[in-house]
Amino acid sequence: MLTIGELASYVGVTVRAVRHYHAKGLLPEPERDHSGYRRYGAGAVVELVKIRTLAEAGVPLARVRELLHADEEEFAAAVAEIDKRLRTEIRERQRHRERIARLAAGDSLALPQEVVEFLDRLRALGVDERIVQVERDGWIPLAARSPERVPEWMERKREQIADPQIIDFYLTLGKALDRTDDDPRLVELADKLAAYITQMANEQGEFYVDDTGIEPPFAELLDRHVFDTLPPTRRLIELLTKRGWTGWTKLERVNPTQDAAGTR
Repeated sequence: MLTIGELASYVGVTVRAVRHYHAKGLLPEPERDHSGYRRYGAGAVVELVKIRTLAEAGVPLARVRELLHADEEEFAAAVAEIDKRLRTEIRERQRHRERIARLAAGDSLALPQEVVEFLDRLRALGVDERIVQVERDGWIPLAARSPERVPEWMERKREQIADPQIIDFYLTLGKALDRTDDDPRLVELADKLAAYITQMANEQGEFYVDDTGIEPPFAELLDRHVFDTLPPTRRLIELLTKRGWTGWTKLERVNPTQDAAGTR
């Protein structure tokens, strides 16, 4: 026979928990013996193990009381239902764990894996991290808005960064980020970029240059973010407009312009 303390220790609960189960009518409270102690037998141990197991599984105490008095068939059905619920909770917790792990991974929390791989490829190619972050910031709303088009856009992006000229554009822009608007590198970059886009449009068709299908207001919003984050890009687009193309997110052909002084 066990005292309340021994019972609690044996089952792995506190004395307070045993008394709480007494108060809730879940565990019968034995009479005191001649020494003034309440003594618990094997039956109490079995009942307390059941109570603890069900309670730890999240079963409300009112339902625990019902199950303790249920017949074998009803109890088995209830256990099966509890197991089903726990399996669902485990799967949900696993998803939470994966999300938490992605928090430490940075980009992968908000972006499809193929976009994350694209950004990692840019880093591996030596592209300035500020440019990578702007790319990342642009892909987050794009992926949220049109997730079904991400594979198509990514295929185009992978083709582009396989071209050494495109990587050279990225690297040159990175070097110009800490320069002033009159940095000759921006003029050189605009010349090269305009020539490249024109060649691509002539060979592949203008639809290939701009086949994103992004609504103009949304494209303008993304462009403003780029210009605010990387100020030299605003000057680059001004120079590019004078060479027949405009837009960062959504490229469009325009009539080449020249300022009043006739400068580039």
